[in-house]
Amino acid sequence: MNSGSTKVVATIAGIIVALSFYFVLLGQRGVALIQDGRAVPVGLGIAVLVLPLLGVWMVFATVRSGLQHQRLAARIREEGLELDVSELPKRPSGKVERDAADELFAQVKSEWEADPDNWRNSYRLARAYDYAGDRGRARETMKRAVALEEAEREA
Repeated sequence: MNSGSTKVVATIAGIIVALSFYFVLLGQRGVALIQDGRAVPVGLGIAVLVLPLLGVWMVFATVRSGLQHQRLAARIREEGLELDVSELPKRPSGKVERDAADELFAQVKSEWEADPDNWRNSYRLARAYDYAGDRGRARETMKRAVALEEAEREA
């Protein structure tokens, strides 16, 4: 693991620890409200207990998704199929310029259309959507890539 990866993992771990502390505090407050026994505090207590449950689910789903994406990224890198954007013109922010990203997207989409059931093509399409700024489609396409890759590993 390189220095940059270590920092990211440490940051994520720190955020999870902080959120865990917050979820425990919320849970304690919810239990205290329920123990009050009156209708309104009990109702509020139940509502407050839902928040840490939702939070735990969101943290779990986000970390799981990130790990799945990293697994696919590693496989793509090993196979030499990463999208090369190093030569594409970039904005001062470091993002690929819109026209270049759209051109890359068109190329990758045609590859995907030729074999849409290949997780590699779906992964590359998701990355192309991301470079083109369409985060919603990037997420949906990455979910497809993860499902296809899992099916391939299980076969």
